[in-house]
Amino acid sequence: MTEKNSSLFQFVIILVLVVKIKIQLSDESEFLVDKSNTGLTHIPKELSLEITTLDVSQNYISELQTSDILSLSKLRILIISHNRIQYLDISVFRFNQELEYLDLSHNKLRTISCHPAVNFKHLDLSFNMFEALPICKEFGNMSQLKFLGLSATQLEKSRVQPIAHLNISKILLVLGETYGEKEDPESLQDFNTDSLHIVFPMKKAFHFILDMSVSTAISLELSNIKCVLDNECSYVLSALVKLQNNPRLLNLTLNNIETTWNSFINILQSVWPTTIEYFSISNVKLQDQLDSRDFDYSHTSLKALSIHQVVSDVFSFPQSNIYKIFSNMNIQNVTVSDTHMIHMLCPSQISPFLHLDFSNNLLTDMVFKDCGNLIELKTLSLQMNQLKKLANIIHMTAEMKSLQQLDVSQNSLRYEEDEKMCSWTKSLLSLNLSSNILTDSVFSCLPPKVKVLDLHNNRIMNIPKDVTHLEALQELNVAFNSLADLPGCGTFSSLSVLIIDHNSISHPSADFFQSCQKMKSIQAGNNPFQCTCELRDFIQHIGQLPSEVVEGWPDAYKCDYPESYKGTPLKDFHVSPLSCNTGLLIATIGVVVLVLAGSVTFFCLYLDLPWYLRMVCQWAQTRHRTRNVPLEELQSTLQFHAFISYSGHDSAWVKSELLPNLEKEDIRICLHERNFVPGKSIVENIINCIEKSYKSIFVLSPNFVQSEWCHYELYFAHHNLFHKAFDNLILILLEPIPQYSIPSNYHKLRTLMAQRTYLEWPMEKSKHGLFWANLRAAIRIKLTAQGKEINHTRS
Repeated sequence: MTEKNSSLFQFVIILVLVVKIKIQLSDESEFLVDKSNTGLTHIPKELSLEITTLDVSQNYISELQTSDILSLSKLRILIISHNRIQYLDISVFRFNQELEYLDLSHNKLRTISCHPAVNFKHLDLSFNMFEALPICKEFGNMSQLKFLGLSATQLEKSRVQPIAHLNISKILLVLGETYGEKEDPESLQDFNTDSLHIVFPMKKAFHFILDMSVSTAISLELSNIKCVLDNECSYVLSALVKLQNNPRLLNLTLNNIETTWNSFINILQSVWPTTIEYFSISNVKLQDQLDSRDFDYSHTSLKALSIHQVVSDVFSFPQSNIYKIFSNMNIQNVTVSDTHMIHMLCPSQISPFLHLDFSNNLLTDMVFKDCGNLIELKTLSLQMNQLKKLANIIHMTAEMKSLQQLDVSQNSLRYEEDEKMCSWTKSLLSLNLSSNILTDSVFSCLPPKVKVLDLHNNRIMNIPKDVTHLEALQELNVAFNSLADLPGCGTFSSLSVLIIDHNSISHPSADFFQSCQKMKSIQAGNNPFQCTCELRDFIQHIGQLPSEVVEGWPDAYKCDYPESYKGTPLKDFHVSPLSCNTGLLIATIGVVVLVLAGSVTFFCLYLDLPWYLRMVCQWAQTRHRTRNVPLEELQSTLQFHAFISYSGHDSAWVKSELLPNLEKEDIRICLHERNFVPGKSIVENIINCIEKSYKSIFVLSPNFVQSEWCHYELYFAHHNLFHKAFDNLILILLEPIPQYSIPSNYHKLRTLMAQRTYLEWPMEKSKHGLFWANLRAAIRIKLTAQGKEINHTRS
């Protein structure tokens, strides 16, 4: 690309951005402001000082003053087209030194006043009401000017002189409705431009004698050519013949043509022997009939002919006259689209056609039937026609020995499983069968060497796994079908690009990634993914692929089911492996059961759980026996002030010291050797004695912790049924007990010794009196409180 074309391309991109980007003026940091079509009568005053692009087109602005844009020192692009401006003084831009793109087209400008300080790159004054070319001598200083749009109703060669030395990439010249009255045929010869576009008056017949063979032009575009009479069309043909005077001219474009069939063919014939290589005709309205005639194909430089949007008022003549002319053209590229063409003949001899585009017509399956003269053809497009049977298209390609690309999309093609015709040309590498009514059966008959296959928007529900002849396939597009799963690459060993979005894939298999090691791009979004356990592996695999491989990830990949997850991106769907793996779940449950059983066994051994169970059982039995006994009877059973629990090894101290000192104060003591009832179990005797005593006194010593019965008595006393709300335990530490000597299952004793205050038997005899006083006081204080509670209950 040349430097000139590169600059022009950059400005086109800027223009597209300005048209498409809508930015509201609300932030001081904005650079592009679009105020088009907002009913403005003047440029807003509150514009940010930082803006570089301002679009105020399609409004009602009639005047442009310096104060309107004085503060916009950074403005580079100003679009003020389609307004009502009648006069322009370019000096209003003298303070906008950065301004390089100015569009004032489609206004009502009649005159302008120039200023030398402005150096535009793009200046558009086209579609205005200038009588003469609005070219000031100051325009000659615009050394960076790449695009110039002009309007005039009369042309004078002298008006072009100020810019004759400038090399302008493109000039747009719009001729007013009265053009032709004072025409100067040589007025364009001093234009120095690569591309010239002339727009003639729309409502006038073409009888101009303007010489358009600008010596520097490489591209020429002519718009609004009307010649429905023979004398009018002679002017057009004469102008086209003059184009041979410019050997540099390579591109010719004709737009908006109204003529006859014969004149249209004459236009083609007049261009044929010129130096033009690329000829494009669009928006054509044809009248009358085409006579049978010969066409001279000799001495042409033409490489490509494009004809678009042809409307004909008459088709009563033999249309083979038209098809014969087009089918025998000795050029490489022909495009005839949107012309309502219903047929095309096979060339009468070996054709040089390399690329044919007959899209958006009315062609049927009979096109190029049994045609053996298109052996050089590489690209054929029959998109948007009336094709019905794929078998006929297959037969058509069989004779095209060089065909590499075929586009038959947007037709009504079918292929039945019982079709016997499957003789594709072996050269076909790219096949577009999209937007037809094909089913799974199409996979039974595809070109053997095809590399790019487009089947999107059909009725395919499954890709057969027994497809074995597509080893060369690299790109596959099956979007917008009804596929339920991703196809593996076992069948398509070379597949690197897969487009399978907008299908019915709910839980794709993760095996796809293992079989498709060559995958460079996959597009599988916008499917109704069911976010269940089956999707975990697929999400894991696709999430590990690079972002450039997974098109649309993660935005296009969302849950559709269950309802609670609908709309959730797959990357945010998480489920535990345990809930999805039955074997792992069973194994986990088994491990938990084993751990639980081991724990129970451990605690049974370590905490003496059987012992506690026996105690609870005895306690429950006693509670059951006493549940229906009246309260008065229960209170009458309290026969003792205290029950004494001690080890047999400490009985000497109990009988010689403890009993005498308590009983002399009229404190009734319950001892197991004198108060246990014969015939009852030891446990039941222990419970009965504790229940019949207000207090339970425990004589603690190393001997005590070694006695299991003492442990039973301590347990039941601590859980006394009828005194549980009172402090009914008294601990006497007869001898120090080391913590390590207490058995591990004596948790009650450990707890009581850690949390309760106990009376310690002093070794010094002088302290014995204080010990007995404290013990009697503890018993009497508690007895008094207990008695009050009993009396209160009786009342």
